[in-house]
Amino acid sequence: MSQASFRPPNLMLATVGLSLSTFMQVLDTTIANVSLPIISGNLGVSADQSTWVITSFAVSTAISLPLTGFLTRRFGEVKLFIWSTLLFSFASFLCGVAQNITMLILFRAIQGAVAGPMYPVTQSLLISIYPPSRRSMALALLAMVTVVAPIAGPILGGWITDNYSWPWIFFINVPIGIFASLVIADQMRLRVDTVTRPKMDYVGLMTLIIGVGALQIVLDKGNDEDWFNSPFIVVASIISAIALAVFLIWELTDDDPIVNLRLLHHHNFRVGTLTLVLAYASFFAIGLLIPQWLQRNMGYTATWAGFAAAPIGVLPVMLVFLVGKYANRIDLRLLASCAFLVMGTTCFLRSEFYLQVEFTHVALVQLLQGLGVALFFMPVTTILLSNLQPNEIAAGGGLATFLRTLGASFSASLTTFLWGHRAILHHARLSEHITPYDASASAVLETVGNNDNVQNASVTLEQMLMQQGYQMSFNEIFHMLGWVFLALIVVIWLARPPFTAKGGSEAGGH
Repeated sequence: MSQASFRPPNLMLATVGLSLSTFMQVLDTTIANVSLPIISGNLGVSADQSTWVITSFAVSTAISLPLTGFLTRRFGEVKLFIWSTLLFSFASFLCGVAQNITMLILFRAIQGAVAGPMYPVTQSLLISIYPPSRRSMALALLAMVTVVAPIAGPILGGWITDNYSWPWIFFINVPIGIFASLVIADQMRLRVDTVTRPKMDYVGLMTLIIGVGALQIVLDKGNDEDWFNSPFIVVASIISAIALAVFLIWELTDDDPIVNLRLLHHHNFRVGTLTLVLAYASFFAIGLLIPQWLQRNMGYTATWAGFAAAPIGVLPVMLVFLVGKYANRIDLRLLASCAFLVMGTTCFLRSEFYLQVEFTHVALVQLLQGLGVALFFMPVTTILLSNLQPNEIAAGGGLATFLRTLGASFSASLTTFLWGHRAILHHARLSEHITPYDASASAVLETVGNNDNVQNASVTLEQMLMQQGYQMSFNEIFHMLGWVFLALIVVIWLARPPFTAKGGSEAGGH
């Protein structure tokens, strides 16, 4: 049976299997974050050492993502999905039984390496098993999973760690992965994947590993190491720049590259990927800043910060079927424009937040942003895949997801740097107005401390100034993000219709 005409015996069951695998993989990008203090304490290491649990996963995932096209040609999409999911489950089990930090970092790296192809292959398989009229529904469902899983990660991770123990944040993947693998093996057993034996591009592979690995480490560790004041960051940056330059030149001139960068010649893929990278980087910055701001400035616990951020997932879940059913009747550029308008508006609303803002107000803005998220992923993904041939979808999905992941890493580093840097600047400017001879400053000192304990009052005032500096920096960043989303409305209209994602991908060829 050809891939174009293949339909699984039970379409809903196949969709559940594919979606569960993606949910598990995306969940693991954030589930360990809130557990790091417990992990570092149990394994007897410093907080800095424990962050490699996150970094190792991110580096390995970033390296393996662009290899999706090569791996699908070599093994076929169904086999790649099944084995990636099973190996992910096994690596999760190994993470749970790790006895020291070295073992845990190694097993997280393995987990990240096999996780890379899972999302783009799931995307390609979903498109292929749905008829053309319902492919928007498949992509909308995948978009919902992509949004909900990172939100659920910190909440679920914190709850499991508090009520059980940290290894269970990894053990829960085992039954989910085995179930998803068995379901897809059964539902896809009659699907025929055309496989080839492409030659191994060793130069491309090695320069990719070195360049992307070093770049990811620079982005993850830059803020902690004070960026280019650190010899380690300088050396890693030079290594990354040289390796990536060689990689780009080699891949664009090689007859059979391991990463098909020529896909960027497709107009809609180029425009859609640019839009996806910039929009997701901005969305990632929001998801990074809100929980940190709630805990640093507002005094929320990690659990309550999660509850305040969680409403962003409500509307994507509620609207997934409506968006999937009716989106193909609307110009997808218009749908994406509405999404960016909503997300930009929520950023401008957050730029007016203050230190006494209520929980309800924060949660309602998160809820409103969910409308933008519900309308964002599906149309942009459909647009970027619309120019690709069926045999290019898995490779294109892998390349787009890889660039999106790098964009998120750049966003995390830049956002963290800007928030701290601008907070220090605002703190210095506010401090200039605090002098012993200033009547208003003296009044504040009397208010925040006892008159017989000026030193304590000064410490309290210093904390207030620092807190206010972080708040002003927070507001500035969200004002900037609002304009970024509005600018993306212009970018997405550079895409050219029609925007129908082709299905029935074949594994062979570029």
